[in-house]
Amino acid sequence: MRALENIGLKFLRSVDPEKAHGLALTALQTGLGPRSGPVTSPRLRTQFCGMDLPNPIGLAAGFDKNANALAPLARCGFGFVEVGAATPRPQPGNPKPRLFRLSEDQAAINRFGFNNDGMEAIAARLAKRPAGSIVGLNLGANKDSADRASDFAKVLACCGPHIDFATVNVSSPNTEKLRDLQGAAALSALLAGVMEANAGLMKPLPIFLKIAPDLDDRELAEIATVAEQSGLAAIIATNTTLSREGLSSPHRSETGGLSGQPLYTKSTRVLAKLAGQTSLPLIGVGGVATAEQAYAKIRAGASAVQLYTGLVYGGISLANDIAQGLDALLKRDGYENVNAAVGTDREQWL
Repeated sequence: MRALENIGLKFLRSVDPEKAHGLALTALQTGLGPRSGPVTSPRLRTQFCGMDLPNPIGLAAGFDKNANALAPLARCGFGFVEVGAATPRPQPGNPKPRLFRLSEDQAAINRFGFNNDGMEAIAARLAKRPAGSIVGLNLGANKDSADRASDFAKVLACCGPHIDFATVNVSSPNTEKLRDLQGAAALSALLAGVMEANAGLMKPLPIFLKIAPDLDDRELAEIATVAEQSGLAAIIATNTTLSREGLSSPHRSETGGLSGQPLYTKSTRVLAKLAGQTSLPLIGVGGVATAEQAYAKIRAGASAVQLYTGLVYGGISLANDIAQGLDALLKRDGYENVNAAVGTDREQWL
């Protein structure tokens, strides 16, 4: 499998990045990819916000925007999968090109702009999700919406019956002024609407908030307070960054959100700061491409981690590799479970 995957990766890196993304999804849907299912062990099994995860390694939103590959993704090594972002109405997103591979930096820049098939089409696919898998949805807002705050609640009301958790995404840099909704007053109002919609579901869900890595300490403290007061279940730290510090790729000046290895230190530092400001559980995202990096996020304060850009360079088998490697690292250091390691090295990042 690895030899075939390496050949596939070499080919995908030779074509346009967005086309390669589509081909990767198609390959999964046609049966190419891991078939073993989630990696698990007594050390890796994790209780997170009421969900029983086989392992704490998740797929971040953006890879499967339209929930087209739920069945094959359930056969990969991930402990949980997040799809989307979904908006109330379908929208094409920003003009192409809008995805750039920064191979020299093991990174990517995207400015997709929430391109998706809309909540109704995505809900229909989520309704047919594989039994036993843990699936969440990233909630978004239409670019031309007159009331973006209400869009998040609309998507939750439509798709909520078919998912295990939902993430409020006000941190994408690719929809104009969306990040303005991270301000305390605007965020409180938005989350009140989302939580009202959640209470109306037959089975209310854990609601997460995904934040930007470009917040200062005051903004981070405000968000932590609002998240707790609003009744959120967890915070995801972080989304992509607008920073271009230290990049060497010819594409470094492209507009959009930067993900991958250059985000690792920045996002982990935000994670560690946030862990000292809230009692809510955290999901660490940004630059995870090895078991060691996933473990470092956990020791910095994350109870679970997510990855996406790492798959561009490591392939879909990366989830298996990281989960197995994390199990070995926990065993090496004498931890009986993931929770025992959470936050044990947070001070290093402050």
